[in-house]
Parts: sequence; C-alpha cells; structure tokens
Amino acid sequence: MPATPQYETILYGAEGGVATITLNRPEVKNAINFAMMEELPAALRRAEADRDVNVVVLTHNGPDWGAGYDLKQDWRQKYGGDEGVLGARNMLKACVAFEYGPWDCEKPVIAMVRGYCLAGSCELAMMCCVTFAADSAQFGEPEIRFSTAPPMLVMPWTIGLKKSRELLYTGDTIDAEEGLRIGMVNRVYPDAELEAETYRYARRCAAISQEALKTTKAAINRGAEAAGFRQAMEIGMDMGAMLDSTPTEVYETFKAITAKDGLRAALRWRESQFEK
Repeated sequence: MPATPQYETILYGAEGGVATITLNRPEVKNAINFAMMEELPAALRRAEADRDVNVVVLTHNGPDWGAGYDLKQDWRQKYGGDEGVLGARNMLKACVAFEYGPWDCEKPVIAMVRGYCLAGSCELAMMCCVTFAADSAQFGEPEIRFSTAPPMLVMPWTIGLKKSRELLYTGDTIDAEEGLRIGMVNRVYPDAELEAETYRYARRCAAISQEALKTTKAAINRGAEAAGFRQAMEIGMDMGAMLDSTPTEVYETFKAITAKDGLRAALRWRESQFEK
C-alpha cells in the first residue's frame, strides 16, 4: 500500500464522497509559498484519482482564505531566472499553472471562503466551480497599487468587463455581499453557518453520479475555452510580464523601502496613499 502523502502547507481528508483540502498557513494569512505551489495541485490530483470522491471542498485554517503570493519569497529567482520580460513571463507562467488547479480538476471544486481573499488567492477562489463565502469575506486584486499585474486575469470572465475595470483599475476590495451581487460569489452565510451550508451543498453534489459531474464540468469548461478563455489568460500573462519587468517609480520605491525597513513598512507606505 502506498504511503499517505505528507504535506507542509495543506491538510487533506475525504469522507462521504467529499474530499476536503485545507490551506494551512494561517500564521501568514495562508499566503501562497513554494511548497503550496506543489502541494495543492498534488492534492487536487489525489482527489481526482480517488473513485470514492465526487466533489472537492477547498477551504482554509485561520480567519483568512489567503493574502495572495508570499512576498517574502523570491519568486523571480525561483521561477524566472532572467531579469527581463522573459524571466517575468516564466514566473507568471508558474503562477498561472498553479491557479489552473481547481479549473483543471475533473471533479467540481467548491471554495469555502472567510476573511481576506486577495490577489492570487482571489484568483484561486474564482477558478473554483462554486464559491460560498462568509459575511466576513473581503475580495480584491490590489496588485496594480504596486505596479504589478495579476498572474491570471480571470476576473473579467467571472464578473464582466465593466465591474472588473472598476476594481482592477484601483485595487479596491469588496465585501461578500457585493461579491454575491456581481457574481463573484454564489452564496453568503454568517460565519457560524458557512461550513454546515457548504457541506450541505457538497453532499448534494456528491450524490450525483461521478460521470455526470465530470461531463457537466467538462462541458462548461470547454465552452469557455472555445470562447477564448485560455487564450485570454495567456494574453493577460504576457501583458503582466511586461509590467512586472518595467521599473516603474512606485515599484522601485516599494522595493527600496522593503530592502531598508522590511515588507510591512513598504506595504504601510503604499497603502497610506489611498487613505487621503
């Protein structure tokens, strides 16, 4: 019998036709690091291969779904190498491949979200089939404030062009009720009810035959892909690589403050400019 995989950044369990994958870096708001980049896709493949699992719930420990990519890790060095636009593209390509995990999983993936759901973590939630949120949830893509771009520009496909422009041009966040109104979220519940309601829905889905669930998900995904979904993600990645390799004044100042006083100081410096 093969050994049960051991994970550093997630937890895995399965019961009653539902696999649960839990993001488990609560001390850093479940920020995505190098280990999670490998472990989450592996766990999704594990659920996909398990004939006793029909549905996956993707959730998190701690009060926050995720703060995006861990900025304390050297992403360019790990995935990019070259300092130019090609290095930036290679880095974003790795991030996009990671975020495709819920989309590419043959079985439905349900996101259960509390607290902050920002940047790459927000993209990950949008790539899930269904998103249930607590009324504490906050969604947003703040990258533009630091002169960088989302690795995966999925928001326009989720909520439409007009609202995406409004949010992506400012990096502003929205609450769960607004997310529900514009279609980023399927349902909103009080924090205390979120888990029970999410698993109530997951068990209903798990009662459907695996063949029907897989076929229906494939039909929805392939329809979007025929309409240009993957090509749009590629274009967004290429444009983001150009921005990420451009030494804008804001980004250079942000890097300088980070080097001198630390990441928290740099974040405070940038966010203070939006409080006026």
